[in-house]
This record gives sequence, structure tokens and C-alpha cells, in this order.
Amino acid sequence: MAEKTLPYYEFYSKSRWDNWISQIKSSGFSLQDEEKVEKSAMIFVNMADDVILSCLKISARFDKGALNEEKALEILDSVREIVLTEVPPISEDADMMIFSVQDSLSCSMAAFEAYFLGDYDEKADFKALIKDAGAAEQDEQLDIAFSIIATLGAAVISGQNFDEECLTILPEESIVAEWLDGIDSIAAAMVGTDSYKNFDEVDDEE
Repeated sequence: MAEKTLPYYEFYSKSRWDNWISQIKSSGFSLQDEEKVEKSAMIFVNMADDVILSCLKISARFDKGALNEEKALEILDSVREIVLTEVPPISEDADMMIFSVQDSLSCSMAAFEAYFLGDYDEKADFKALIKDAGAAEQDEQLDIAFSIIATLGAAVISGQNFDEECLTILPEESIVAEWLDGIDSIAAAMVGTDSYKNFDEVDDEE
């Protein structure tokens, strides 16, 4: 099928990511401030969701046939390069939260990569996959665990329902559980709105 032509759109930019980092710096985020920590931590949730929404827009154009596999992966790589680049230290608490966001996003973007490559099972048994990933983590085979969760995420992007009970299978301190949070964010974004499928197809970045 021939690739459809749509207007140029900048899915993500370094200035956009830098704006989030600036907001974190000015927020004075601290885990010690118990009264404000939950509210102030939302900036990290919103930062991650912003990246995921951008990736969903890439997948929307891919699904429309406006991007082929090669181009979709190229754009995804440009987003990954921006958001996974090491951030200069801000504070111990902020640095830990940013690292956590980046770790979660790394698996989210690997899920989009697997989706574009068609490297997933549309009828995947999520609970079985999560248990397999947990077992791989226990055996210190993190590459295998990461790959399992990424392919699970690709199935979510394809439309398979992600039951939140899946998040309770592994202990919270598990690395796999952190990766699953990124997949859950994808699922939540897809359920929350489908506006990304028909987003304004013009470049809104200055």
C-alpha cells in the first residue's frame, strides 16, 4: 500500500522536554515535603504522559498508512534520543524521579518499536507474560524481562485490553513493575481519549 501524504508535524522536540525539566527545577520538588509531595509529583506523571501521547500520534499516522515502518521507527528514535538523554543533576529527589520516568518511558517506547515491527501477539496472555518477566528478573535476565514487557505493550497499542490487576502481580519494588507502569500509562491514554488518532495535522511547534 502506498504511503499517504500528510502535512509535516513535529511529534516531539527538545524544547518541549527541556520545558518539563525547567518546571521541575522551579517546583523545588522534595519527597520530604509530605503535604505537597503528591500534588508536586504530578509534574512527572504529566511529563511522561506528554511523551506517550506524542508516541501515540506516531502510531496513529502509522495506522493510517501515512508513515511506513522505517519512518515511524525513525521518528520514534528521535523522541527516544531526547527523553532518555541523561539530565544534569537538579536535586537528589528530583533526579530519582526523573530517572524513574526515563526508565518507564524506555520500555514504553520499546513497546511502540515492537508495535511498528509487528513483533507481538495480539492475543497475548498478559498475566502469564508478566509472571515470565518477573521470573526473568529474579534470574537477573533483565534484557529478557524488558523484551517481554515491551511486546506486551505492543499488544496493548494494537488494542488489547490491559487489566489493571496486572499491576498487582509483581511487588512494587520490582524493575518490571516500573516498566509495567509505562505500559499502563499507554493503556490509560488510549482509554482516556482517542483524539490522538485525528490530531490537528499541522506543526504546532515554534
